[in-house]
Amino acid sequence: GEDTGSVFVVRNVANMVVNTDFNLMGALQFAVEYLEIPHILVCGHYDCGGIRASMEKKDHVPPLENWLRNIRDVYRLHRNELDAIVDPEQRHRRLVELNVVEQCINLFKTGVIQRQRVQTFKSGQPYTTPRIHACVFDPNTGDLHRLDVDFHKYISELHDIYDLYIMDEDEVRE
Repeated sequence: GEDTGSVFVVRNVANMVVNTDFNLMGALQFAVEYLEIPHILVCGHYDCGGIRASMEKKDHVPPLENWLRNIRDVYRLHRNELDAIVDPEQRHRRLVELNVVEQCINLFKTGVIQRQRVQTFKSGQPYTTPRIHACVFDPNTGDLHRLDVDFHKYISELHDIYDLYIMDEDEVRE
């Protein structure tokens, strides 16, 4: 059996990583700095009510509307791809996936993740931690699958904007 506390879970509507969500940010800091978790899974699910609500042309009134705006921002970032999908259910499924990816990227932007990754890099461990994984659960089939995401590509494109720590050129590695 697993030890108590081997999985630390934080849940919210549509698995969002929002920097003003102090509950999530506090839990993230505790998990990374004190529990020293080696992996973070961002797990969305198809048939997600939060994703569906964000796709409606409707004011869901605050505080829910304020929350859903973050999902609409994900749609905006990927509008060309999503608008090219004719079938509404397939568009929904793709937005679920893209939302998971964007929330993983939001994790990489946080100071606590960057700080821990720099520290584990400098300690000579085989890989930096925590490692971040994008997953989607399909409630119709019971399948959980990992999304194939090249986070190195995203990080290299965004590091000039979001990096909080400067690494020497000879220290940088994949």
